[in-house]
Amino acid sequence: MKHAEQVTFGGGGLERSAHLRGDPAALAAAWEDSRSRVLLMWRGKPLTVRETEADLPGGLAWTAPGHALAASRRGAALFLGLEPDGAPRFACDLGDWQPEELDPEALNSFADASEQQHPDLPQTHVFAELRRVMTRLSPLEAEMAATAKALLSWHRSHQFCACCGAPSDVVQAGWQRLCPSCKAPHFPRTDPVVIMLITHGDAVLMGRSPGWPEGMYSLLAGFVEPGETLEAAVRRETFEETGVQVGAVSYLSSQPWAFPMSLMFGCAGDALSREITIDPAEIEDALWVSRQEMMEVFAGGHPVLKPARKGAIAHFLLKNWLADTLD
Repeated sequence: MKHAEQVTFGGGGLERSAHLRGDPAALAAAWEDSRSRVLLMWRGKPLTVRETEADLPGGLAWTAPGHALAASRRGAALFLGLEPDGAPRFACDLGDWQPEELDPEALNSFADASEQQHPDLPQTHVFAELRRVMTRLSPLEAEMAATAKALLSWHRSHQFCACCGAPSDVVQAGWQRLCPSCKAPHFPRTDPVVIMLITHGDAVLMGRSPGWPEGMYSLLAGFVEPGETLEAAVRRETFEETGVQVGAVSYLSSQPWAFPMSLMFGCAGDALSREITIDPAEIEDALWVSRQEMMEVFAGGHPVLKPARKGAIAHFLLKNWLADTLD
């Protein structure tokens, strides 16, 4: 697919500079570099520039390493890498901060519209749900935000050694954990997920999960199981959820999806029939949508269906399918 890396969170051009992660002197120099900046994160939300009343787009809000909030967390900072011009980029977690009037149930859902403003930061800087602001970010900003969110999610859920149970230490500038007891190394987890554009003639197969907003349908998706190819996962997940048999499968594009730490493999699949038998334990509904109907959906004129979220790979694949630019 010619436009594969134009998907959100893909192809940002971050130089990850893995050779610096184990070099304390080089990391210290990078932190002190006058061009160095730190991305503050709070419970998976990146610090962003608040959208203005004039509707001007706001991107990530970077903090100088000398700022008290960043400096006090220097020891736990993640080294994201270097921008194309060589400017170092780090990330720090402010998860220990407790804002006032917090609604825990709303946090980290795709519908979370809340913003948190730290009193020690400018009023224009707020922590915002990444899925809500992802289309406002440049490709490089999106890649760095997704990287920071995924890494911090992994650290929060993997603080103990899986071999002996002892608390593990953060090493390699946040890219590894090491058990001080049994010396076992642990590396960031990425979960492979297939998301599939299943077509039959001029129609595409869409489904919805329980609890989604009214009218929200998307492409089918599911985790790849151990010992399984992407092609096999596409066929299995499609059949499990809808009873539709799939023949030929091809790869289209991938998208890092840090919710919490997945890699989405976009695939195309040819359905062998249109007969649907849904598994209610998997999905709530599934249906075939014609190309003409999907054009109405994207134009906002369909009476029932709403378009897939902009920035998500489902939207990207469907948009390219409609434009006949999948090849």
